[in-house]
Amino acid sequence: MGRTKKSPKKLPETGNTEKMDTDTTENSSAVPANPPPDSNKPSNPPSKKSTSVKAKKGNDVPRGIPKSGRVWKSQKQKFSTIKKSLHRRTFEKKEQLREEIKQIKELSRSIKEQKQQEKEQLKQRREENEKRKLENQRKSEIVQIIKNPAKLKRIRKKQDPFRNLKQGMLPEGFIRLTNRFGIQVARRFASFC
Repeated sequence: MGRTKKSPKKLPETGNTEKMDTDTTENSSAVPANPPPDSNKPSNPPSKKSTSVKAKKGNDVPRGIPKSGRVWKSQKQKFSTIKKSLHRRTFEKKEQLREEIKQIKELSRSIKEQKQQEKEQLKQRREENEKRKLENQRKSEIVQIIKNPAKLKRIRKKQDPFRNLKQGMLPEGFIRLTNRFGIQVARRFASFC
């Protein structure tokens, strides 16, 4: 069995509504369909609508029916040919925006630095106050000189085992003790202990 030839498919009409007569004799005597424009009449400039429509359509070459038969499919376009928005920012506006963003960033950076400095100053003040408080406590301590080493031994034994003997910021030969009420008392002890 052989294949039968398919009949050629019709192409869609391009919009030419004028039909040409097949008789050449009639055409020769007839007036041409589009007479030349008169030089006396002012030619109308094309309207804005028509130019914008032409610009949108681009190349309007009629397409035939696709070989696959999928008539509903549209032709793909490159991304470069897709029309971009007309409302683009000018170079001056872009520069202005960049400058504004820079200024905002600098301002925020300076505010952050200022807050950081304030925090550091507060921290330093706290530390200084704490040091001053300790120094004042040590200055106001009652110092008693112990000459008897046996007495010192007794004091050490009586003292709570959890309370450690604190040494520091006292001249050599002195020890800081705390009584049961938590009051610190600095006492001198013999250097042999």
